[in-house]
Amino acid sequence: MDVGVRLQSIRKLKGLSQRELAKRAGVTNSTISMIEKNSVSPSISSLKKVLGGIPMSLVEFFSLDMAQENQTQVVYRAAELTDICSGAITMKLIGKAHPSRAISFLDETYPAGTDTGDEMYAHEGEEAGMLVEGKLELTVGNEVYVLEPGDSYYFESSKPHRFRNPFDVPARLISATTPANF
Repeated sequence: MDVGVRLQSIRKLKGLSQRELAKRAGVTNSTISMIEKNSVSPSISSLKKVLGGIPMSLVEFFSLDMAQENQTQVVYRAAELTDICSGAITMKLIGKAHPSRAISFLDETYPAGTDTGDEMYAHEGEEAGMLVEGKLELTVGNEVYVLEPGDSYYFESSKPHRFRNPFDVPARLISATTPANF
């Protein structure tokens, strides 16, 4: 999916100028312009910040069809998972169609040398996860942790945090966050 074209289309659909969206999101309007021109590939935290100015979740942004089904889906086949990606990091959301989803349950892949962005991210709620493959660095507040397969975490999302893979192999993480902000 072309993130820049999608952002521009949604921004215009919502009747927002680049300047207004930038003001609402707390970024410069040149940031919005560069994203829309695909001059930069925003980190997940940066894209979430920009979408917060619309307001719109990452799921809404990356989903082509947001129509709710009449019957609540229980099983999600691998091909049905919603891809949420920004740059090289990929996330697959489980349960997108659930009408009253209270958590974001994700299967995340961090290729070697990737991270969620230079800025630490904080929001209401809680986060938990378990590293399945590779190694991953988790920063929460001033503490830096290195996760290895089988290691897990649980913290209040209001604490500034970020994920980084400075290692030579991809990392795969299964995580959950509340509220459902993806």
